[in-house]
Amino acid sequence: MKSLRTLVGLCVALVVVGSPPLRAQERDKVAPQSAPAAPSGSYTIGPEDLLYIGVWKNEALSRQVPVRPDGMISIPLLNDVRAAGLTPMQLREILVRRLSDYMPNPEVSVIVQEVHSPKVSVLGEVAHPGRYDLKGRTTVLDLLALAGGLTQFASRSRIVILRNEGAHANRIRFDYDKAMQDGAQGNFELRPGDILLVR
Repeated sequence: MKSLRTLVGLCVALVVVGSPPLRAQERDKVAPQSAPAAPSGSYTIGPEDLLYIGVWKNEALSRQVPVRPDGMISIPLLNDVRAAGLTPMQLREILVRRLSDYMPNPEVSVIVQEVHSPKVSVLGEVAHPGRYDLKGRTTVLDLLALAGGLTQFASRSRIVILRNEGAHANRIRFDYDKAMQDGAQGNFELRPGDILLVR
């Protein structure tokens, strides 16, 4: 009996390990409303973020710099450097490479001090419609709470999230009452640029 259980367990493990990974289209069909979690340390710098560029033993080059709306930062000696769309480590490598023309073996650190770039919008029947910063993992219910909650005229079953998916906008239905009942299952994470419409 024990050997039979062991054999069944091995078969199940082989089936799970040997199963091919889902293609991107199949993953979308299985969980169309879940956003992929970004790996740790992969934050992408965006416009309006505030960075601290530290150059070891060089106070003249070390400074706070805002990322301009065009995605650039201004650094002495280097003039304008593109920062938006890069991770802090990628920007650090670019700065090290470019500063190497002026000093031997520069030691550079890039620290994101304030995050202002990822934003979501909420419009319609909420107490405080507007644009909100995404300062971490934010779900639909989180954003509704930030916006002061639904008004008495809001249709709880007709909430829509507009999500830009490249060339077209995807409309995702959100049922408020179902999310309140199901908890995490009915609630999902928002992405930068999402627009929440409450009718």
